[in-house]
Amino acid sequence: MAPRDEADVAEIVGAATTNECPLELVGGGSRRDLGRPSSARAVVSTKSLNGITLYEPSELVLSAQAGTPLKSIAELLDQHGQELAFEPIDHARILGGAAGTGTVGGMIAVNASGPRRIRSGAARDYLLGFRAISGRGELFKSGGRVMKNVTGYDMSKLMTGSYGTLGVLTEVTLKVLPKPETESTVLVTGLDDAAAVHLMTRVSGLSLEVSCFAHIPLAMPRQVPALNGHLSQTPVTCFRVEGPKISVDERCAALRKSMGDAAAKVEVIEGAVSRALWLAVRDVVDILGPDGVIWRVSTAPAEGARLVAALQSRGLPMTGYFYDWAGGLIWLALKPAQDASAAEIRKEVDKHGGHATLIRAGASVRSSVPVFHPQPPALAALSSRIRRSFDPALILNRGRMREDL
Repeated sequence: MAPRDEADVAEIVGAATTNECPLELVGGGSRRDLGRPSSARAVVSTKSLNGITLYEPSELVLSAQAGTPLKSIAELLDQHGQELAFEPIDHARILGGAAGTGTVGGMIAVNASGPRRIRSGAARDYLLGFRAISGRGELFKSGGRVMKNVTGYDMSKLMTGSYGTLGVLTEVTLKVLPKPETESTVLVTGLDDAAAVHLMTRVSGLSLEVSCFAHIPLAMPRQVPALNGHLSQTPVTCFRVEGPKISVDERCAALRKSMGDAAAKVEVIEGAVSRALWLAVRDVVDILGPDGVIWRVSTAPAEGARLVAALQSRGLPMTGYFYDWAGGLIWLALKPAQDASAAEIRKEVDKHGGHATLIRAGASVRSSVPVFHPQPPALAALSSRIRRSFDPALILNRGRMREDL
């Protein structure tokens, strides 16, 4: 089913509720394999809900229907020197789909964010408002077109990352920002994981406004153009600096000076080469490869290296990993296994603090292993109450996040 407008969506959901027919919600399809496999009997595509309904560059605000391709939004913003500052990951690439097919509704549904998350925030921090159809077939909306107009319950935060289980998004309004004039990346080579995470966490506390921090160890099938040649033969710790060129140059020099002994192993890449590196970090697949199981692990930055060391000591079949967000986000690649090594990974994550999400695995694995980190009983009960308040019959993306919901 492909509703043409918001009224069509309400009619379809209302009929599905009456007939007890669970629906799978799909935009561009690039994130369809995130979460548990669907148990729906019918598919609703939002691709016909396509179009930018408001764009005021001077006010830094954009509204678009949920099925609008992100590629179209990025192209329009680029014409005005603006962008989505949280640079959302393109899940299509890591999941084996066609790049650039994601929609703005899907982006909000999964709270897609990229390497700037540590400094600029996530998708949920830029969602000013939305319109959606609940599982009751009723329209609800929240927020406005500027931050100061967002009053009452902040449902935007609730909807972002709900994987379409609370409502069918029909329109979203986003805050946009000017693109940086230029960027450079300071590369420190030769550090082991512990030293790299220590350096990243130290630099993150300096007043140099570094926007992104990543560490890419040596042993992995990385195909990153910016790391071709001798840089592909050594661990690389990366610090991204953005803004006016004179400021970027000064901050890169100050950053290099602040590194002390590590400064002897420093190189700088600029402009398009720097952007290519962070695109690879954002979309993961060029660093970890197209095959095998992928986990996304969030933890405190200072725990990153210790957590990976603990996982390695368990003898997991790891084929690669790297750190983003100064060590607070770990991407893990493993050889395929029926349980995806879930028990061992989550035991260590619970010990060190954080949560682990299974991003890439076969449908049978995602059906048998909890894709999202199990919640404590009280939080799980709260999640269930919230879900049923929006969708009492569990019509929308039933089972996508939890088997019982």
